Amino acid sequence: MNALVPDRRQWARDHAASLRNLYGPLEGEGLVKVMTQLEFKGRIALVSSFGAESAVLLHLVAKVDPTIPVIFLDTDKLFGETLRYRDRLTQLLGLTDVRTIEPDPIAVSARDPDGVLWRDDPNACCRLRKVEPLARALSDFDAWITGRKRFQTAERSELPNLEAADGRVKVNPLISWDAEALEAYRIAYDLPAHPLVEDGYLSIGCMPCTDRVAPGGDYRDGRWAGTEKRECGIHFEADGSGI
Repeated sequence: MNALVPDRRQWARDHAASLRNLYGPLEGEGLVKVMTQLEFKGRIALVSSFGAESAVLLHLVAKVDPTIPVIFLDTDKLFGETLRYRDRLTQLLGLTDVRTIEPDPIAVSARDPDGVLWRDDPNACCRLRKVEPLARALSDFDAWITGRKRFQTAERSELPNLEAADGRVKVNPLISWDAEALEAYRIAYDLPAHPLVEDGYLSIGCMPCTDRVAPGGDYRDGRWAGTEKRECGIHFEADGSGI
């Protein structure tokens, strides 16, 4: 974005609306290609958890350009399986710019010295270990790609392919893909599944806050089980809006 633009949030809102008008309902590889090669070349990153569904979007991005930056938030509370899956997919897909971002150690020492903030205040823990590190990692980008889909939660059921958030454009290439379509794509391209999926983990985040989902349970039941929390917060804007 032009550094002279005074209001990034207004710029992002206007630009996202303009892009929606220009590209309509474009999704998938086509949306990735036009956003990374035309609209935001050199100014866009993919944010990936390397979780249960991540291989599909990572594969789409790698097909377009394996040098696109991939931001991975290592909260220091992740499953070892997730870290090994990151390394496996990075090598398999030929991704050349995977950036592992960690929380500020000084902030962690001050705000979570005993490492149990996840238990006492999960929102504060997510803010410390995910929201703040991601904000720093995205500071040089005007847009970022997410893996959110409409089927995941009721709040995401109307998710657009392009939106604005905190002064950046967010690109959502997989909004209309359901679990069956994702699995069909993964099988078609022989992509490895996250090793915890077979063990009943359908949505995978930090180890202390992720549990198995009982047969027939909701997709997100294993995240922050027993609480009303549904999101880590990286998709919330400063005013609390977002999904």
